Amino acid sequence: MDNRNEVREFLMSRRARVTPQQAGLAVTGNRRVAGLRRNEVAALAAVSVEYYAKIERGNLSGVSDAVLDALAVALQLDDAEREHLFDLSRIANGAIRAVRKRKSQNWVARESLTRALAVITEGPAFVRNGRMDILATNALGRAFYDHVFDGPGQGNLARFCFLDERAKDFYPGWEAAANVTVSILRTEAGRDPEDKRLHDLVGELSTRSAAFRIRWGSHNVRRHGSGTKSFHHHEVGELTLTYEGLELTAEPGLSLLIYTAEPGSASEERLRLLASWAATLQQQNDAGPIVPHVDSPGGTQP
Repeated sequence: MDNRNEVREFLMSRRARVTPQQAGLAVTGNRRVAGLRRNEVAALAAVSVEYYAKIERGNLSGVSDAVLDALAVALQLDDAEREHLFDLSRIANGAIRAVRKRKSQNWVARESLTRALAVITEGPAFVRNGRMDILATNALGRAFYDHVFDGPGQGNLARFCFLDERAKDFYPGWEAAANVTVSILRTEAGRDPEDKRLHDLVGELSTRSAAFRIRWGSHNVRRHGSGTKSFHHHEVGELTLTYEGLELTAEPGLSLLIYTAEPGSASEERLRLLASWAATLQQQNDAGPIVPHVDSPGGTQP
């Protein structure tokens, strides 16, 4: 992905989002756009209009961290957006993250990792990369995400969200889930713009899904560490689950996510029913912890 284009479109989209009133500026005369003008961003960041115009044209080469911080404040960037801006700057200045050194074509989960997944029995647990490939799961996670594996998703959560109609049943708040999905991929693109598999995935989804294409053009990014989500599983019905995302320090670029239900809730009981269903499937398949075959993780943790 072209770094200059990414920088230009990201900064323009953030500038358009902030109104003069939000920035504490007086509004005078007629304005053609609701967002800030370039000269207003420059003034808020204490840089010249010419210098900011150069930056917004996509040239972050040599821009100091102090200027980036000032722009983040002027454009009211949240933590994920600020991190994304710094990622774009690192790439513009020739820095490539160490995770890019991983060369293996096929990733295999360590035995200790599969054992760790196996001992998690009360909630879905899985390992994924920044492209949203599910690389390994416990038995309950495999049952929870069974439609992700057996359809157009091919083990990838973004593909499932935009190319499998069943996703709109699985995610009762599909619009929000779609927004989060694209934001995670956009964050990953800023961290590792040379990831060919990510390029291919974005190209495929842009070609096949107008909903994805529109969201991709918004340049929204986000962190995805913890929260609460609602699901509708085809076997057990409605589930409200909290999740925690943990970075795997031994596997750069990968994260472990665990879903749990509130004790005593209907969702906890439904997870038990799902676990029972998963155990039946596992006995039928005579399998241990399920490790789907997915290409090398690459990328970085969103």
